[in-house]
Amino acid sequence: MRRRQFVSLPAVQYAADSARAAEAEIVPSWPIFGSPEEDGLKVVLRSTKWGRGNGMAVANFEQQYAKLTGAQHCLAVANGTSALLVALGVLGIGPGDEVIVPPYTFIATINAVLRFHAVPVFADIDPLTMQMDPKQVAAQITPRTRAIIQVHMAGGVGELGQVIELGRKHNIAVIEDAAQAHLAEWQGKHVGPHATIGCFSFQASKNLNSGEGGAVVTNDAALAEKAFAFHNNSRGRTQPGTEFHYESSGANLRLTEFQGAILTAQMSRIEAQARKRSENAKLLDGMLAKVEGLTPYRVAKDCTRNAYHLYMFRYDASKFGGRSRADFLKELARQKVPASGGYAPLQDEPFLKNTFETRGYQFAYGKNYYDKWRKRNDCPVNRKACGEAVWFTQNLLLAEAPLMAKIGKAIAGWSRG
Repeated sequence: MRRRQFVSLPAVQYAADSARAAEAEIVPSWPIFGSPEEDGLKVVLRSTKWGRGNGMAVANFEQQYAKLTGAQHCLAVANGTSALLVALGVLGIGPGDEVIVPPYTFIATINAVLRFHAVPVFADIDPLTMQMDPKQVAAQITPRTRAIIQVHMAGGVGELGQVIELGRKHNIAVIEDAAQAHLAEWQGKHVGPHATIGCFSFQASKNLNSGEGGAVVTNDAALAEKAFAFHNNSRGRTQPGTEFHYESSGANLRLTEFQGAILTAQMSRIEAQARKRSENAKLLDGMLAKVEGLTPYRVAKDCTRNAYHLYMFRYDASKFGGRSRADFLKELARQKVPASGGYAPLQDEPFLKNTFETRGYQFAYGKNYYDKWRKRNDCPVNRKACGEAVWFTQNLLLAEAPLMAKIGKAIAGWSRG
């Protein structure tokens, strides 16, 4: 079967998608799709080659995504959590190991560490960027630290260079969790391959979407080979005549050909959509600059392109006569402007205590380990920031002028009381 070529979506088709959203004056529905996705699915369906073992759609996507990110190697996997599992698996993370993570992230970042019976260690965030603070990372490094997961939260990029330097200094692997950061750039280059290994998600809410899906990227050929083996259940299965010869353990984390075809088609839209999000983020920056008490989070100096999976800003209740963030969110909802308060303080969530009290963790670390861990992982900056943050989602940032004007009017009305 011939590989489908990567082509840009015609501007007229993107304009038509945007015009329909503007006419309705609503947040654009997500995902946006059309004939490229339909054609790709039909090709896979009719080929009867639906798995990556005998089809070409996943391999074609991997080639295109490696080119897009600038990585030498790309492996598509079942979802973003699978990407993290592959990364930690090939690095040999296991019981007794510590993995430094931010407390402001989705639970999947932590769950992946817990699946290997390792210990997640939180490094508190920079309150101005909501990204992990390198000073806090340095303070949490111990002889047990085996990896650092740098999450590119909301599509921004934190102080990645400082974290990579810490990894080099202490011989610790650095994983880029770029689940929310498709097309984000650090020092003018796409995120993903700068550290030891990078992870992406293509889950239904993400800027690049196949319902579920993920990818691992790296410039290390040996790691790429190990990653393929891990996601395919074992090393050895890839060699002719060794289908039932196993040299290592792993899991079935493969992506289907249908998802590979959808992703290749969705890639034809991603650049135009990213530009639109950036334009609207700039408009929002201007709107918020006029209202004391609503402050966009700062973009780190080496983040040369923000992917804006989320547009985040801080709500300071003291500037609004004590009116709470919850009241502000209710007012936005009343005016049909969808927004949320985002994450709760992850370090305080009960799943961590419940996990440390399981038989396996108590066997590995002892019955009183959680109490010691809790004192080390308080993260007061994150706790405060979680009570102030406001989110707009990436598909809101694809809206046209009428909806953006409605947001500006709602914000201005709130500021006047």
